[in-house]
Amino acid sequence: GSLEEKKLADQVMQNPQVLAALQERLDSSSHTPSSYIETLPKAVKRRIDALKQLQVKCAHIEAKFYEEVHDLERKYAALYQPLFDKRRDFVIGEAEPTDAESEWHSENEEEEKLAGDLKNKVVIEEKEAAAAATEESNPKGIPDFWFTIFRNVDMLSELVQEYDEPILKHLQDIKVKFSEPGQPMSFSLEFHFEPNDYFTNSVLTKTYKMKSEPDKTDPFSFEGPEIVDCEGCTIEWKKGKNVTVKTIKKKQKHKGRGTVRTITKQVPNDSFFNFFSPIKGKLV
Repeated sequence: GSLEEKKLADQVMQNPQVLAALQERLDSSSHTPSSYIETLPKAVKRRIDALKQLQVKCAHIEAKFYEEVHDLERKYAALYQPLFDKRRDFVIGEAEPTDAESEWHSENEEEEKLAGDLKNKVVIEEKEAAAAATEESNPKGIPDFWFTIFRNVDMLSELVQEYDEPILKHLQDIKVKFSEPGQPMSFSLEFHFEPNDYFTNSVLTKTYKMKSEPDKTDPFSFEGPEIVDCEGCTIEWKKGKNVTVKTIKKKQKHKGRGTVRTITKQVPNDSFFNFFSPIKGKLV
Protein backbone atom coordinates (compact mmCIF):
# COMPACT_ATOMS: atom_id res chain seq x y z
CA GLY A 1 0.00 0.00 0.00
CA SER A 2 2.67 2.53 1.00
CA LEU A 3 4.50 2.05 -2.33
CA GLU A 4 1.25 2.77 -4.21
CA GLU A 5 0.71 5.84 -2.06
CA LYS A 6 4.22 7.05 -2.82
CA LYS A 7 3.66 6.56 -6.57
CA LEU A 8 0.41 8.49 -6.34
CA ALA A 9 2.11 11.26 -4.36
CA ASP A 10 4.88 11.43 -7.00
CA GLN A 11 2.32 11.73 -9.80
CA VAL A 12 0.45 14.42 -7.91
CA MET A 13 3.65 16.40 -7.37
CA GLN A 14 4.58 16.13 -11.05
CA ASN A 15 1.24 17.55 -12.16
CA PRO A 16 1.73 21.31 -12.69
CA GLN A 17 -1.94 22.09 -11.93
CA VAL A 18 -1.75 20.36 -8.57
CA LEU A 19 1.47 22.21 -7.81
CA ALA A 20 -0.11 25.52 -8.84
CA ALA A 21 -3.10 24.85 -6.59
CA LEU A 22 -0.82 23.98 -3.67
CA GLN A 23 1.19 27.13 -4.27
CA GLU A 24 -2.03 29.18 -4.26
CA ARG A 25 -3.05 27.63 -0.96
CA LEU A 26 0.36 28.42 0.51
CA ASP A 27 0.24 31.99 -0.75
CA SER A 28 -3.19 32.68 0.68
CA SER A 29 -2.69 30.63 3.81
CA SER A 30 -1.85 32.30 7.08
CA HIS A 31 1.05 29.84 7.43
CA THR A 32 3.42 31.69 5.12
CA PRO A 33 6.95 31.81 6.58
CA SER A 34 6.76 35.49 7.56
CA SER A 35 3.42 35.16 9.36
CA TYR A 36 4.69 31.96 11.02
CA ILE A 37 7.72 33.88 12.31
CA GLU A 38 5.41 36.59 13.66
CA THR A 39 3.81 34.02 15.98
CA LEU A 40 7.16 33.00 17.54
CA PRO A 41 8.40 34.21 20.91
CA LYS A 42 10.67 37.25 20.84
CA ALA A 43 13.77 35.26 21.91
CA VAL A 44 13.31 32.85 18.95
CA LYS A 45 12.84 35.73 16.50
CA ARG A 46 16.10 37.19 17.79
CA ARG A 47 17.90 33.91 16.99
CA ILE A 48 16.35 33.82 13.51
CA ASP A 49 17.68 37.35 12.87
CA ALA A 50 21.12 36.10 13.88
CA LEU A 51 20.78 33.24 11.33
CA LYS A 52 19.91 35.79 8.63
CA GLN A 53 23.05 37.72 9.43
CA LEU A 54 25.11 34.52 9.20
CA GLN A 55 23.48 33.75 5.83
CA VAL A 56 24.50 37.18 4.47
CA LYS A 57 28.08 36.58 5.63
CA CYS A 58 28.03 33.20 3.84
CA ALA A 59 26.86 34.92 0.64
CA HIS A 60 29.82 37.32 0.82
CA ILE A 61 32.26 34.42 1.28
CA GLU A 62 30.62 32.68 -1.69
CA ALA A 63 31.15 35.83 -3.77
CA LYS A 64 34.88 35.69 -2.95
CA PHE A 65 34.88 32.01 -3.98
CA TYR A 66 33.55 32.97 -7.44
CA GLU A 67 36.17 35.70 -7.77
CA GLU A 68 38.86 33.07 -7.21
CA VAL A 69 37.14 30.79 -9.75
CA HIS A 70 37.44 33.64 -12.25
CA ASP A 71 41.18 33.95 -11.44
CA LEU A 72 41.55 30.18 -11.99
CA GLU A 73 39.72 30.43 -15.33
CA ARG A 74 42.12 33.16 -16.39
CA LYS A 75 45.14 31.11 -15.29
CA TYR A 76 44.00 28.03 -17.21
CA ALA A 77 42.98 30.05 -20.26
CA ALA A 78 46.67 31.01 -20.54
CA LEU A 79 47.64 27.32 -20.42
CA TYR A 80 45.11 26.38 -23.13
CA GLN A 81 46.13 29.24 -25.42
CA PRO A 82 49.23 27.67 -27.06
CA LEU A 83 47.08 24.63 -27.96
CA PHE A 84 44.31 26.85 -29.33
CA ASP A 85 46.90 28.81 -31.37
CA LYS A 86 48.14 25.54 -32.86
CA ARG A 87 44.55 24.51 -33.61
CA ARG A 88 44.02 27.81 -35.45
CA ASP A 89 47.19 27.26 -37.51
CA PHE A 90 46.05 23.76 -38.55
CA VAL A 91 42.51 24.99 -39.30
CA ILE A 92 43.55 27.90 -41.53
CA GLY A 93 46.44 26.02 -43.13
CA GLU A 94 49.24 28.12 -41.63
CA ALA A 95 50.98 24.96 -40.43
CA GLU A 96 50.90 21.22 -41.10
CA PRO A 97 50.80 18.76 -38.18
CA THR A 98 53.84 16.50 -37.81
CA ASP A 99 53.40 12.71 -38.03
CA ALA A 100 53.51 12.53 -34.22
CA GLU A 101 50.90 15.31 -33.89
CA SER A 102 48.51 13.65 -36.34
CA GLU A 103 48.77 10.15 -34.88
CA TRP A 104 45.36 9.02 -33.67
CA HIS A 105 44.27 5.49 -32.78
CA SER A 106 40.65 4.77 -33.57
CA GLU A 107 38.72 2.16 -31.59
CA ASN A 108 38.11 -0.20 -34.50
CA GLU A 109 41.77 -0.13 -35.52
CA GLU A 110 42.21 -3.92 -35.54
CA GLU A 111 39.36 -4.40 -38.02
CA GLU A 112 40.75 -1.57 -40.10
CA LYS A 113 44.17 -3.26 -40.16
CA LEU A 114 42.74 -6.55 -41.45
CA ALA A 115 40.67 -4.79 -44.07
CA GLY A 116 43.68 -2.62 -44.82
CA ASP A 117 45.89 -5.58 -45.71
CA LEU A 118 43.37 -6.66 -48.32
CA LYS A 119 43.04 -3.15 -49.62
CA ASN A 120 46.77 -2.52 -49.82
CA LYS A 121 47.09 -3.89 -53.34
CA VAL A 122 44.21 -1.77 -54.57
CA VAL A 123 45.47 1.26 -52.65
CA ILE A 124 48.91 1.15 -54.28
CA GLU A 125 47.31 1.24 -57.71
CA GLU A 126 44.93 4.00 -56.62
CA LYS A 127 47.78 6.01 -55.12
CA GLU A 128 49.61 6.13 -58.40
CA ALA A 129 46.47 7.30 -60.19
CA ALA A 130 45.68 9.81 -57.45
CA ALA A 131 49.16 11.28 -57.29
CA ALA A 132 48.43 13.40 -60.35
CA ALA A 133 45.17 14.75 -58.89
CA THR A 134 46.53 15.32 -55.38
CA GLU A 135 47.21 18.99 -55.75
CA GLU A 136 43.62 19.84 -56.59
CA SER A 137 42.17 17.52 -53.91
CA ASN A 138 44.24 18.90 -51.03
CA PRO A 139 42.43 22.02 -49.79
CA LYS A 140 44.08 24.44 -47.36
CA GLY A 141 43.70 23.65 -43.65
CA ILE A 142 40.28 22.35 -42.58
CA PRO A 143 37.65 24.01 -44.78
CA ASP A 144 34.57 25.49 -43.07
CA PHE A 145 35.73 24.31 -39.61
CA TRP A 146 33.92 26.97 -37.51
CA PHE A 147 31.00 27.17 -39.92
CA THR A 148 30.43 23.41 -39.40
CA ILE A 149 30.47 23.92 -35.62
CA PHE A 150 27.88 26.70 -35.95
CA ARG A 151 25.66 24.41 -38.00
CA ASN A 152 25.88 21.56 -35.47
CA VAL A 153 25.45 23.40 -32.17
CA ASP A 154 21.72 23.96 -31.64
CA MET A 155 22.09 27.19 -29.69
CA LEU A 156 24.18 28.71 -32.50
CA SER A 157 22.41 27.20 -35.50
CA GLU A 158 19.13 28.79 -34.35
CA LEU A 159 20.72 32.24 -34.76
CA VAL A 160 22.21 31.58 -38.20
CA GLN A 161 20.20 32.57 -41.27
CA GLU A 162 20.91 31.23 -44.75
CA TYR A 163 22.46 34.56 -45.84
CA ASP A 164 24.80 34.48 -42.78
CA GLU A 165 26.36 31.20 -43.92
CA PRO A 166 28.69 32.49 -46.67
CA ILE A 167 30.02 35.10 -44.19
CA LEU A 168 30.67 32.53 -41.46
CA LYS A 169 32.78 30.53 -43.89
CA HIS A 170 35.39 33.30 -43.43
CA LEU A 171 35.51 32.79 -39.63
CA GLN A 172 39.00 31.60 -38.69
CA ASP A 173 39.07 31.55 -34.90
CA ILE A 174 37.05 32.29 -31.74
CA LYS A 175 38.83 33.38 -28.57
CA VAL A 176 37.67 33.98 -25.00
CA LYS A 177 39.51 36.71 -23.08
CA PHE A 178 39.12 37.13 -19.31
CA SER A 179 39.48 40.46 -17.49
CA GLU A 180 42.87 41.18 -15.91
CA PRO A 181 43.49 40.73 -12.15
CA GLY A 182 42.17 43.71 -10.20
CA GLN A 183 39.85 44.75 -13.05
CA PRO A 184 36.05 44.47 -12.77
CA MET A 185 34.99 40.91 -13.63
CA SER A 186 34.24 40.45 -17.34
CA PHE A 187 35.03 38.30 -20.36
CA SER A 188 35.10 38.95 -24.10
CA LEU A 189 34.41 36.77 -27.11
CA GLU A 190 36.57 37.54 -30.14
CA PHE A 191 35.54 36.33 -33.60
CA HIS A 192 38.51 36.48 -36.02
CA PHE A 193 37.71 36.71 -39.74
CA GLU A 194 39.91 36.48 -42.82
CA PRO A 195 39.63 39.36 -45.32
CA ASN A 196 36.22 39.05 -46.99
CA ASP A 197 33.68 40.82 -49.21
CA TYR A 198 31.26 41.60 -46.39
CA PHE A 199 32.97 43.83 -43.81
CA THR A 200 36.35 45.39 -43.17
CA ASN A 201 36.74 44.32 -39.49
CA SER A 202 39.22 41.52 -38.92
CA VAL A 203 37.87 40.92 -35.38
CA LEU A 204 34.31 41.24 -34.04
CA THR A 205 33.95 41.37 -30.25
CA LYS A 206 31.32 41.07 -27.57
CA THR A 207 32.14 41.83 -23.93
CA TYR A 208 30.12 40.64 -20.95
CA LYS A 209 30.48 42.55 -17.68
CA MET A 210 29.75 40.54 -14.56
CA LYS A 211 28.96 41.13 -10.92
CA SER A 212 29.76 38.70 -8.16
CA GLU A 213 28.43 40.23 -4.99
CA PRO A 214 25.19 39.81 -3.06
CA ASP A 215 22.52 42.42 -3.76
CA LYS A 216 22.27 44.72 -0.73
CA THR A 217 18.47 44.78 -0.93
CA ASP A 218 18.11 41.01 -1.43
CA PRO A 219 21.30 39.21 -0.29
CA PHE A 220 19.56 35.82 0.02
CA SER A 221 18.98 35.63 -3.74
CA PHE A 222 22.73 35.43 -4.49
CA GLU A 223 23.54 32.48 -6.78
CA GLY A 224 26.98 33.40 -8.08
CA PRO A 225 28.21 35.78 -10.78
CA GLU A 226 25.62 37.29 -13.10
CA ILE A 227 25.98 39.21 -16.35
CA VAL A 228 24.94 42.80 -15.69
CA ASP A 229 25.91 44.47 -18.95
CA CYS A 230 27.16 43.58 -22.41
CA GLU A 231 28.68 45.54 -25.24
CA GLY A 232 29.06 44.53 -28.87
CA CYS A 233 30.98 46.30 -31.62
CA THR A 234 30.24 48.24 -34.78
CA ILE A 235 30.51 46.11 -37.92
CA GLU A 236 31.95 48.12 -40.82
CA TRP A 237 29.81 46.60 -43.57
CA LYS A 238 30.85 46.99 -47.19
CA LYS A 239 28.31 48.67 -49.47
CA GLY A 240 25.17 46.58 -49.93
CA LYS A 241 26.48 43.69 -47.77
CA ASN A 242 24.80 44.43 -44.42
CA VAL A 243 22.69 41.34 -43.65
CA THR A 244 21.26 42.84 -40.43
CA VAL A 245 18.95 45.16 -42.40
CA LYS A 246 16.73 44.65 -45.41
CA THR A 247 15.35 47.23 -47.81
CA ILE A 248 11.60 47.19 -48.34
CA LYS A 249 9.48 49.20 -50.76
CA LYS A 250 6.45 50.87 -49.29
CA LYS A 251 3.62 52.71 -50.98
CA GLN A 252 2.85 56.03 -49.34
CA LYS A 253 -0.30 58.05 -50.01
CA HIS A 254 -0.11 61.84 -49.87
CA LYS A 255 -2.80 63.03 -47.44
CA GLY A 256 -3.83 66.14 -49.34
CA ARG A 257 -3.28 65.28 -53.00
CA GLY A 258 -4.13 61.59 -52.80
CA THR A 259 -1.11 60.75 -54.96
CA VAL A 260 0.79 57.53 -54.22
CA ARG A 261 4.57 57.30 -54.20
CA THR A 262 6.86 54.36 -53.47
CA ILE A 263 9.53 54.87 -50.84
CA THR A 264 12.32 52.48 -49.91
CA LYS A 265 12.95 51.91 -46.25
CA GLN A 266 15.56 49.93 -44.31
CA VAL A 267 14.17 47.66 -41.60
CA PRO A 268 15.95 45.29 -39.17
CA ASN A 269 16.58 41.78 -40.45
CA ASP A 270 17.15 38.54 -38.47
CA SER A 271 20.83 37.63 -38.56
CA PHE A 272 23.51 36.03 -36.39
CA PHE A 273 25.41 39.32 -36.73
CA ASN A 274 22.81 41.13 -34.59
CA PHE A 275 24.69 39.38 -31.76
CA PHE A 276 27.24 42.22 -32.02
CA SER A 277 24.72 45.06 -31.86
CA PRO A 278 26.19 47.41 -29.28
CA ILE A 279 23.45 47.08 -26.72
CA LYS A 280 24.81 49.09 -23.86
CA GLY A 281 22.93 49.33 -20.64
CA LYS A 282 21.84 47.12 -17.83
CA LEU A 283 20.49 43.66 -18.48
CA VAL A 284 17.36 42.96 -16.53
